[in-house]
Amino acid sequence: MKPIVIPKTTRWPVTLRAGALVLRPLTRMDQPDWDEVRIANREWLREWDATTPPQGMSNAITFGLMLQGQRTAARRGQSLPWVLAWDDGWPDHPVRRPKLIGQVSVSGIAWGSAWYGYIGYWIDHRFAGRGLVPLGVALASDYCFQTLHLHRLEIDILPKNERSHRVVEKVGFQPDGRRRSLLHINGEWSDHDVFVMTAEEAPDSLVARVLGARPVPSA
Repeated sequence: MKPIVIPKTTRWPVTLRAGALVLRPLTRMDQPDWDEVRIANREWLREWDATTPPQGMSNAITFGLMLQGQRTAARRGQSLPWVLAWDDGWPDHPVRRPKLIGQVSVSGIAWGSAWYGYIGYWIDHRFAGRGLVPLGVALASDYCFQTLHLHRLEIDILPKNERSHRVVEKVGFQPDGRRRSLLHINGEWSDHDVFVMTAEEAPDSLVARVLGARPVPSA
């Protein structure tokens, strides 16, 4: 199996790989793992998680409805709702459904005269600090630039989120100002720092940029 897999298909579902790190679609079989990971990371993610403002609808969305919404948007070309996953068997015995450890998604994809999208991500604290998020963002970006031919990718980060700032630095996204009161985060409207990369600025391989001289991650 090739260590780097970035398919040429533009039709969802799509799976990407950099060694043991995999970006794959969420499935119904993932619900127990999704619930476990979200519960285990509730405090870890609380400060950065989007919330519903008081005047908004407070009804909880079920896993099934979330999955259905993701699939519909992906098939319409509006998003790439990958989970970040870890293949414990790679390279000798790759598994069919690598373990869910977070998300790297591309949302708000616009075509017409725009051709852009927004990248978001989070990771299980038990897998943090290994350089997996920058590599996942690089994989997603390479697919968007090389296969979908998007022109612009944006990542919006809370100013105090130092870990996320290090992610965009490693991948090479450039500062592009600040969006005031962009999202409702952890109970309040929050400004976000904007980081951007365009197709003209992207190297042939952002994965290679992130890895440098290191090999792809292995189990």
